Amino acid sequence: MSFLYLCVSSQLSCGLKIKKKLTVPPCLGKFRPVVGQCCHQCTPDSLRKKLGQNYSLGFHNLLSVTEAQTRYRGWLVRRVCCALFVSGCKVYSSPVSCRLERVCQSNRYLRRKRGRMTGSLVYILSLTFSPLLSMCPSTYCPLSTRFVGWVMLKMFASVFGSIQVNLNHLPALHRGSLLVYVYVRQSAVDCALIPLVLFCHSLRVPYTVCPLQIKNSSLRSILQKVGVVLLPLSARTEKDAETDTVYQSVMTALVRELLHEGQAISIGVSERSGLGGQWLARIRQLIKEGSVPDVSLVPVGISYDCVPKTYIQVDVSVFGWLWSFLCERPEGSVRIHLAQPFSLKEMCESGRCRVDEWLPLQDLLLPVILNNCAGSAFGQRRMSWLLPSHYASELNEPSQSERNLSIAIILHLIFSATSCMAVMPTSLVSSLLLYKHHKGVSTSVLCRDVAWLTEEVLFRNKDVGFGGSLTDIVHYSLSLLSPHLLIAAAPSRKDPLIVPRPSLAATLHLSCMAKAVTHTFILEAVGACAVSAMLCEVAHSGVSSSVRNDVEGEVVKGDPEFDVVLCQSELTERALQLCHLLPPGFMPPCQSSQSFALDAVDSLVRCGILIQEEVPRDVPICDFWKKEDGALTWTTSDDPYHSDSDCEEPDLYSYKISQPSHCPEMLFFLCRMLAGHLRALCWATMGLELIKMPLAGMWTVCLRDSGHLLCVCVCVCVLLEEWQKEGVFLTVSPLFQLSENRQKLHRFISQYLYN
Repeated sequence: MSFLYLCVSSQLSCGLKIKKKLTVPPCLGKFRPVVGQCCHQCTPDSLRKKLGQNYSLGFHNLLSVTEAQTRYRGWLVRRVCCALFVSGCKVYSSPVSCRLERVCQSNRYLRRKRGRMTGSLVYILSLTFSPLLSMCPSTYCPLSTRFVGWVMLKMFASVFGSIQVNLNHLPALHRGSLLVYVYVRQSAVDCALIPLVLFCHSLRVPYTVCPLQIKNSSLRSILQKVGVVLLPLSARTEKDAETDTVYQSVMTALVRELLHEGQAISIGVSERSGLGGQWLARIRQLIKEGSVPDVSLVPVGISYDCVPKTYIQVDVSVFGWLWSFLCERPEGSVRIHLAQPFSLKEMCESGRCRVDEWLPLQDLLLPVILNNCAGSAFGQRRMSWLLPSHYASELNEPSQSERNLSIAIILHLIFSATSCMAVMPTSLVSSLLLYKHHKGVSTSVLCRDVAWLTEEVLFRNKDVGFGGSLTDIVHYSLSLLSPHLLIAAAPSRKDPLIVPRPSLAATLHLSCMAKAVTHTFILEAVGACAVSAMLCEVAHSGVSSSVRNDVEGEVVKGDPEFDVVLCQSELTERALQLCHLLPPGFMPPCQSSQSFALDAVDSLVRCGILIQEEVPRDVPICDFWKKEDGALTWTTSDDPYHSDSDCEEPDLYSYKISQPSHCPEMLFFLCRMLAGHLRALCWATMGLELIKMPLAGMWTVCLRDSGHLLCVCVCVCVLLEEWQKEGVFLTVSPLFQLSENRQKLHRFISQYLYN
């Protein structure tokens, strides 16, 4: 393999003549996309504060510490410049003391249990609940903060090539107060990167919620001194801790006290399981009850060339844990985008955040799947699993509308943080190898497609996390992805052949890296799968010399490969049904599913896959008769009093494939982006008849860890959860115990799969 890699290296550096600078693509001039702006629909007031300001598009590499960042110069300074830089960073120490006592006094659960508490009783309760209160971080120690910052800079310098930070929104963070940073969980390194970025820019270091169970006493002591909120030692996982009522009460009181002190908080949310969203629900309820006036939410997008695998139980010593992390050596670079802060109170009280028309998934899809009823597919999918009932709060049980609003905020932050993530070079190469060249590709063709895909990503207002010559970028990506690739080189072959390894681990890794590209092309991917579903239906119908036109009911003569007409309403309906199966983070939560489905179809027209054709009418669309008081009057579309209600039916359109001789290659590329998720759903539905029910123990844990996969099965009433003393059991619902209904569900999902 080393010989083949050397062949690839020589071919990429010398043999290929393709040279193109990707830092500033010619199609976009000297400007790159601006990311991280507030939502114009949910928080227009927060967005308005940023208008009129210039974007410098500056990037700072945290790992590049030179003597220019210190107040001193000289030979010795260059040797210890990192220590001098850390000593000069500002540390905001908390002037308030006795935090644990105030947490006990403001703890509503303890007040309900013990009544009015005196000073001595507070001390007794603090000892009684010491296992829980020991998780609470102490006030910041400036010396410990600077020491840990220096260690982290040295450690990350030996692991990552660079940590680039977008400086566009940092001035707003210096002016803001009560900041809450929200990121999407990918690795335990996320918890360390955000405080390090803020510390190096002399911003207030946030109190960080750590989702890992750390049992080493020395490491727990160090982390608490730098503001890390830990899980209790009695809880095995974060989910187990959140089921404890006392833990919920203590954490709510801790958040209240931290915000009263003016401290910042860093929270990670899992897009698969929804873990972490309960912290946002706590903050929102504190604002609602008036304990906290308002907070500014800051979505943070973190992009890796290679995601570190650090979600492990840290049971070893401090040095052993650091050694295991350094041995991982994920390498690559990291790109961090801090988005524009926006007001949580504005989003909650303005009523602009959409929570209407939320329906259970079974109400949206079961009539379509079992009865072939299309009318009931309209509505917004309710993702109640993102905030289970025992995560709600220590306060009174919230209403359904309040829970929906909390879930909408969680969804909005997941989408905003994911949208901030830059597309890394490994993401581009992984998506091309997985979705376009799964049978192999030469290096010259791969370089050409990387240049094309980079321009397409930038055109869709998504930033990229790389720059330089094209050959260097491709060589760099292949070196990071080499454990999951097969590289074939021969003296007789001009270009080496790159093929993904035919293994599950390689496919999962490439799919994980290509997720950023899928998020960028999600509109086109949904529309392409809807087109593929309609074309498969036409092919399976056995029509050979004519194809039915669903718009007018007429028959279109000719070869179906050249003259397939797709109805706009049916195509939009297929896209809408597919939207209900998407994981959270792909669709904007403030946009209705119907609008997203229409945009998905329009996106295929914009990228040239579909050609829009207007349905011929006997009467021109711009001129029609209007009946008023028994008399017909002539009305045109230029009439200022004209409204859509004057028309008897909306404008109808039909679509055709833009390249009639062969289906465009871009359509296949887009269809494959959602193939992995859809195949997993098909496995989850058809594999149930091979598993003995009810499921408990290991099977339940495995299915629950699959996140959105299980939630779709439960929400569509394929699986039912039964809570018993022994734990949670999963059983197949009586509706899908029938083989016929399972086959209907399988056909519904598999129709969007491109084969």
